Order: sequence, then C-alpha cells, then structure tokens
Amino acid sequence: MKGYEKYIPFVPQPIENRTWPDNLITKAPTWCSVDLRDGNQALIDPMNMEEKLDMFHMLVDQIGVKEVEIGFPSASDTDFAICRELIEGGHIPDDVTIQVLVQARPHLIKRTFEAIQGAKHVIFHFYNSTSTLQRKVVFGLDKAGITKIATDAADLIYEMAQPVLASGMDLRYEYSPESFMGTEMDYAVEICAAVLDHLHAAPEHKVILNLPTTVENCMPNQFADELEYFIRKLPGRDRAIISLHPHNDRGCGVATTEAGLLAGAERVEACLFGNGERTGNVDMITVAMNMYVQGVDPELDFSNIDEIRQLYERCTKMRVPERQPYAGDLVFTAFSGSHQDAINKGFNYMEQSGTGKWEVPYLPIDPTDLGRVYEPIRINSQSGKGGAAFIMNHKFGFDMPKAMHPEFGEIVQEESDRTGKELKSDVIFQLFKEHYLDINAPYRLVKHAFHEETVDGKSHVTFTGTIEIDDTRFIVVGEGNGPIDAFFNAIHGQKMDKYTFVDYKEHAISNGSDSQAVAYVQLRRQDGSDIFGVGLSHNINLAPLRAILCAINRDKLQRRKAEAEAAQASER
Repeated sequence: MKGYEKYIPFVPQPIENRTWPDNLITKAPTWCSVDLRDGNQALIDPMNMEEKLDMFHMLVDQIGVKEVEIGFPSASDTDFAICRELIEGGHIPDDVTIQVLVQARPHLIKRTFEAIQGAKHVIFHFYNSTSTLQRKVVFGLDKAGITKIATDAADLIYEMAQPVLASGMDLRYEYSPESFMGTEMDYAVEICAAVLDHLHAAPEHKVILNLPTTVENCMPNQFADELEYFIRKLPGRDRAIISLHPHNDRGCGVATTEAGLLAGAERVEACLFGNGERTGNVDMITVAMNMYVQGVDPELDFSNIDEIRQLYERCTKMRVPERQPYAGDLVFTAFSGSHQDAINKGFNYMEQSGTGKWEVPYLPIDPTDLGRVYEPIRINSQSGKGGAAFIMNHKFGFDMPKAMHPEFGEIVQEESDRTGKELKSDVIFQLFKEHYLDINAPYRLVKHAFHEETVDGKSHVTFTGTIEIDDTRFIVVGEGNGPIDAFFNAIHGQKMDKYTFVDYKEHAISNGSDSQAVAYVQLRRQDGSDIFGVGLSHNINLAPLRAILCAINRDKLQRRKAEAEAAQASER
C-alpha cells in the first residue's frame, strides 16, 4: 500500500527493569462512565434530556457505576441544563459522584462552578493538551507556555473551590494532560507535578491524574512502558490517583487499558459498548467482563446485558454489532461443526461431573451470568453432525443416540446447502418431524396386543398385531423376552426380515403438559449400513414399535426414490 512513508513512527519510551509484565489484575479499578459526555458528543444525534436521564439511571441504579462524567456544562446550554436537572431533580444517589469537564480557560471554569452548585459529590475535571504535535500545530507554544495554562487554571479552580468546600460539598480535582501518550514522558511528569503543587495535593487530598490515550498511537505494551516510567518519576506519587482514558484508534483500547492497569493505574474512564469519538472510547463492559471471567469481581453488574443493550441503542441510536464481546447477538453462537461438538461435550461433562467451575470449550463465560437467552448453536452449511442434535435436545427435548447424529446431521446439512441460509431451530425440528415422526407408510400398525407371562422371574411376551401395507392387511405373531423382541420376531418372514436389530434408546419427553415417550431404534441393512427410526407415544411399549416401523419405512421410501431416479436416468 503506497503512502506509508509520510507517517511518523512512534518512538518508545526507554525504560529499564520494567515490572508491569509480571503483574496481575486482582481487583477492579474505580470506574468512571463518560457516556454522557465523551459518548454523547460523538453521536450523530446527541441524547435529549429524557434519554440522558435514562442513561444516567441505568449507569448508577442498574450497573452500579459510582463516578459519572455528566457533561461539559460550560460548552452548551443543553449540558448545563442536564447538570442542573440531575442536581435539582434529586437524581444522584448519595454514594455517586458526578464529574464535570472543562477546558483550562477562566470563563469556562467560572461557568462550570455555577453548574455544580448544590451537588454533594463532584469531580472537577480540567484539561489542556500537552503533546508535541498539539504544542506545535494547535497552540504554537513551548512547554513553559503550556504549563502556565495548566497551572493558572489550577490556581483559579483551587481559589474558587474554597467557599464551595466550606459549604459542605465533597469537591475533588482531576487534571488531564490531553494527548498524554504523545507527550514526552519527562514533560508529562513535569506538568502533572506542577498541577499537583498548585492544587495543594496531599495523600489525604489526592488529585486524579487522568492520562488519556486521546488518539491511540502505540502498542499497548509501549503505553504500559510510558505509564510505568511516568509513575516512577512522578514526585509525590501518593498525592495522585492514576486514571486511564483510552481510545480505540488502533483497535487496542481494551489491551491498552489492561496493560495500563498492570503498570499501576487505579481508575478507568470508559463508555458502554465502546461508544465515543472516531473508533470510540474503551468498552467498559469488555474490560469489566474480562476481569469477571478471570475470577475477579469487576464491581459492576451486567447480569442483564440485553436490557442494558436495548436502552443504550434506544438512547444513542447506535447499534451494538453482532460480534461485540459479551453482548452481541452471535457471541454465544457456534456455526462450526467441531465447535458445536465440543460445546455439547462440555455441557455433558459439567452435568455428569458436577463441577462447580465453568468448563465448556469455546464459551469463555456462562451466558446465563449475563442474563442471555441461551442458544449457543446455530446451523448453516458449515455445521457438523452434533449441532443439529444439540438443538433437538436442548430446545425440543429429543436426546438422539450419538450414532444417529451423522444421519440427522446429513439431512440438516443437505437442507442448508439447498437454501444457502442459516437454519433456525424451528426449521430443524420440522426436518426431524418430516424425516422421522411423520413417517407412517408404507407399513402401518393398525392394531396390536401383548400377552405377558412371568415364570421363575423370566418374562415371556407374545405379540399379536395387524399391519397394513398399500391397502393390504395381514396378521403377525411373535414371541420374545420383551415387547420389542416379540414385535421384531413377529415381523420376520413378512418381507420385513431384511434387518438386524442393533440398538435401542428410550426416554421421556415433555411437550407442554403432555408427557410422552420417544424411542430411537437402530437397524442394520443386509449391506451392513444402518438406518434409524423414531417413535413417539404415550405408551412406552408402543413408542419402540413405531420406531422400528419408522426405520423400515424410511429404508423402503429411500429405495423407492432411488429406483425412480434410476429409471428416469435410463430414460434420458
């Protein structure tokens, strides 16, 4: 691809004896949602008042976020109004802190103080850009000039905060050196240390230093090097809370966040589903659930992810992609045959072993933990023999013997190849019904009776029945050690004796309030190939008889079809 020479490669921060790669994430960070500010400003149609309130309440009441950046109240009357409504309307729980954003400009700072009057817990978040590129292209200032913007703002904020603090407000400060990852790290340390000094930061009055990946321009490991270097060099580290604000320009927002937490960050600003400017902010849900599946409590509640997604899509007019981690429509779906088989075996293993751990291949998380309707397997032309059997079992209660899976799988695959589309579960059931349950010709059992005697603990059964084929009826009689044996012996010698009985399985199936028995029978033809039949009945003795006739009828119909096709071919 031409034109790559015009881009300036990222220059990594030299660091010796880095420690972050050996660290583990063992606890949740402090979460701050920026959905109402960063997320909202990136929407084609920004949220209205009602939508913002709905989003806010979902974040704090349902998900459990404790810090929410509600807007940029000095930037527009709309953001000012939502700030006032949240405060005056009593929407903010006592344990939730609202955060307001403002540029390091005096008149905007003063307007922001007006917006937060009467709030209980507030984070006053101010910023200015510090990167080499921004200094050169946007501001035309040297480092001293950029630092003065930040420290002048810090002085004004600290001065204006004193009467507010005296009134009883819990007011904290946050500073962002915007474009942190594009700033020389020694200068980032210098300007942040100066801001801490001007805000009179102390261990008992920590200032949040929010270090944004404003435009992602390096690999996650390089960002972690920057962060560890910054933290090592920062004077009075115990005066600061290190916060992350990752964007996703390189598609590495989640990885950058996790690497940043390993490097010492304590707080994360994020949006639901990765909403935000350009490619978005880091996805709060993905980072949180990644912790969850590693056995770490994220201290957020996504146990009803579908409801969260629906409200998000309604308020933002954005769509959550089908492959979005944890929340997309297809993330708990397997089309591949080998995946379907492994998933099926995983569920069987969990049921049989009684393990308390989640051990299902290809599913890193139990979908029920997210309140998802569980339908992990869907069928298309790529699906294998086990997928259709899994759906028949878990969706409709038909637990086919494993030896039958390839036969039914082939039926399903032929239909998928014919249509070229995914087959929904109701279509798969219809195929099962058409090829097994509805097969009642050419042989049909008109009536039958069993006579059973038990002598010395041994059962002896006599079967008598009437069978119809092509409008011809005949009586059959047979004896055996049980109903199936007696029936199979009865049909021998009636042009139905070309089969060997191989195997049989039966179980109860619930269909609403109507409980029935389903039987599966495996017969072997004279050429050594097998064919299956299925029988369904309220009578546990009748179900296997129907299954035997189903298998024989299926074989008979297949032979007739093959003969007809051969005849047509010879005519051509």
